[in-house]
Amino acid sequence: MKLRRLILLLLILVVSGCGNVEAVENAQQYITTIEELNIPDDVKVIGLGEATHGNVEFQQLKKDVMEVLAKNEGVQVFVLEGDFGAGQKINQFILSGKGTAKEAVFALDYEIYRTQEMIDLVQWMHDYNNKATNDEKVYFYGNDMQRYDASKQGLLDFYQPLSEEKMSQYEQKLSAVSNDTMRELTKEQLEQVMVTLDEIISDLQHNEESYSEQSTAEGYALALQYARVMKQRTNLFLTDNYTQLRDQYLAENLKWIVDYESSRGHSKILISGHNGHIEKTSANAAGYKSMGNYLDETYGDEYFAIGTDFLESEFQAKNGSSDKREIYKVSNKNQLLEVFRNVEGSIFYVNFEKATESEELSSIIATKHKMANIGDDFRSWYKFVKSFYTIEMTPEEAYDGIIIVKNATPTKVID
Repeated sequence: MKLRRLILLLLILVVSGCGNVEAVENAQQYITTIEELNIPDDVKVIGLGEATHGNVEFQQLKKDVMEVLAKNEGVQVFVLEGDFGAGQKINQFILSGKGTAKEAVFALDYEIYRTQEMIDLVQWMHDYNNKATNDEKVYFYGNDMQRYDASKQGLLDFYQPLSEEKMSQYEQKLSAVSNDTMRELTKEQLEQVMVTLDEIISDLQHNEESYSEQSTAEGYALALQYARVMKQRTNLFLTDNYTQLRDQYLAENLKWIVDYESSRGHSKILISGHNGHIEKTSANAAGYKSMGNYLDETYGDEYFAIGTDFLESEFQAKNGSSDKREIYKVSNKNQLLEVFRNVEGSIFYVNFEKATESEELSSIIATKHKMANIGDDFRSWYKFVKSFYTIEMTPEEAYDGIIIVKNATPTKVID
């Protein structure tokens, strides 16, 4: 008898949970293709989220969305949730063509980006610039601070023609700092690195006019930012609140990019990162303030956030227990996704402003749902507990629209 009552209760919950889904008529009219993506004119920063880092489709969306925005919206700056210094190596490749797209991508030192999809993005930006005028060219940045090598090299390269003495002095003081050794540094070593970086920043600031004249204003601005990013990386090791501080730094670095590129006449940028960084409401179990939340506070309606979600996903991620990459498979089901399960197309965009034209759909996007949120660390048993691969959030508060992928497939990390 208890079992029958339990089954009946579950049926009631399922039916009541799907009532709004059945009430949304002609769901097809509320979706568009990626090629038809339309962004409000007053927007300066467009965020593109990833439900996972390990799906082909979400990585391909970087190129697809950037291509559309460059063509239709005048977006000339692409920013990745990736290393700032290595991002400049990619930027040099797409502007000069020296090296290969693969070498440029591998400079990021992130396994999740060592994929054909990322290589295709960088190659497309390179090829686009080959045909573009100087005023039309696109630029690549990273806004993360979790690596040392590329920023350190960029900083030392700036000093070399200006002062061999200072370059040698700073090179020696930073000799222990590298991507390979950074997790082995003691607290005392890290504190000394902070002292050195403060010294470098002070030197740059006191000699701004002279250094800019001897090199370029662009070279000076990048050198100062290299030093600041290295300081951020160091401070992350010294803090007890890594995730909170990292998202704060992601937002600060993005603002630096926005301000710098605006001064060069480029008023719109696309930032691509994990859903958890892009969404505006800090809807995460860890309780930290998301980059998207900072951006929403800074830019208001000038920040336009696009999330992503899936119905089915087979993805690759690192098994935190074995440190090996494995393929996992999960499904996601919520009222918002179910509205569009049977529409034509496998990848499509839902603009939440358009969605409010439907009373039922407007109610759905104003209600909390469990939306996909998978990082680069997973365990096989996570798929049995939905809170390990979703975050409960209110779609219209977190995003301005969402791209839905019905069946997402795994990326392959290139050795």
